[in-house]
Amino acid sequence: MVYENIRNLREEHDKKQQELADFLHVKQTTYSKYELGKINIPIEVFIALADYYDVTVDYLLGREPKKK
Repeated sequence: MVYENIRNLREEHDKKQQELADFLHVKQTTYSKYELGKINIPIEVFIALADYYDVTVDYLLGREPKKK
């Protein structure tokens, strides 16, 4: 599963993958794999990203069409 909303939010906020990787304490390549759906995203990462962007986890997952 590709997580388009995660990538779109990053781009909307003019952030680089490295900035989010640093925030999440992971390597940039790991973060890239999260966005591409190549590896599963731990729930803790979903929660951290939802808090960071002030959106719901459902929005990040593509289950909810609107942000908070």
